[in-house]
Amino acid sequence: MESMTGQLLVATPTLKDPNFDRTVVLLVAHETGGALGVVLNRATEVPVAEVLGNWGELAGDPAVLFEGGPVQPESAICLARTRPEVKKRVTGFHTVSGSLGTLDLSADPDRMRENVAGIRVFAGYSGWSAGQLEEEIAAGSWFVFDALPGDPFVERPDDLWAMVLKRQGDILAAVAHFPPDPALN
Repeated sequence: MESMTGQLLVATPTLKDPNFDRTVVLLVAHETGGALGVVLNRATEVPVAEVLGNWGELAGDPAVLFEGGPVQPESAICLARTRPEVKKRVTGFHTVSGSLGTLDLSADPDRMRENVAGIRVFAGYSGWSAGQLEEEIAAGSWFVFDALPGDPFVERPDDLWAMVLKRQGDILAAVAHFPPDPALN
């Protein structure tokens, strides 16, 4: 099995689970035992600073918590992007792909400032047991695409689903215009 860690899952219009309708999920782990990701396009109105103090200063715009998925919504996963000039290993940073990784929120945010270009904090996550994600992909619930480094940090997360589909070109770009409810079209 080839790992899909660092790739995007983009919900197809046929995926009707309300937890994942028109979502874009970044897989932060994909192993034989299952997969874990965070929904990138479900911003809340809760400021990061309100919940995590000084971490809010490192959060990109919008500097709010995101709904990472339906599993353990009381937990937090922090995605971060290291600065281009950082070549050393950053304590508390676990690489997902390239300069993108997860960051340990028990670290001191002031000590991370010089190494991190921005963060996003997700309440909860999306999880799949062994083989479950592969079955959902085979059933046509998800498109799988390469992520761009800026995908987790877009300023308009509500536009991410259509944005990712449009950049694929051809027929997939047309899917970006698929109505939320075809019966109302």
